Amino acid sequence: MAIFLDSKTSQNASYANSIAIPISILGTPTLVAQQTLDLSAGNANLTRVTFSGTIALQLGLLPVATNVTIGVYRGLDTSGVLVYSASENMDINLLGPQVFSLSGSDFNAPNIAGVPYSVFVTVTALGVTRVGPESFNFIAITD
Repeated sequence: MAIFLDSKTSQNASYANSIAIPISILGTPTLVAQQTLDLSAGNANLTRVTFSGTIALQLGLLPVATNVTIGVYRGLDTSGVLVYSASENMDINLLGPQVFSLSGSDFNAPNIAGVPYSVFVTVTALGVTRVGPESFNFIAITD
């Protein structure tokens, strides 16, 4: 039977079109969510962190082919352990926001207090804007 350890939410924007944050550094991961979980009560090799989230992005006024990569790291920055990564091309025919969602897991997470998880987004073209919603959930369990 699974035992609950910790749960956190990182919510930068609750609603559609509630923010307008340009991603201004091309090809460089931009931090969009971060939380720290207490995994110290977990059992060795049996601790898992599941995560899910949503981020909405919008192309610039002159849409160009753009790839979006979302990465979840165990750590405070991209030098940590990459536990999830997904890439998708934005649709250049859509003028409004495009929603990207994820769901993944980190198996055999370390059994220590204060384990940070960070979500980064990277784009391949300038003009992409974070428009909301942005919401990410992290849940830790052990057997």
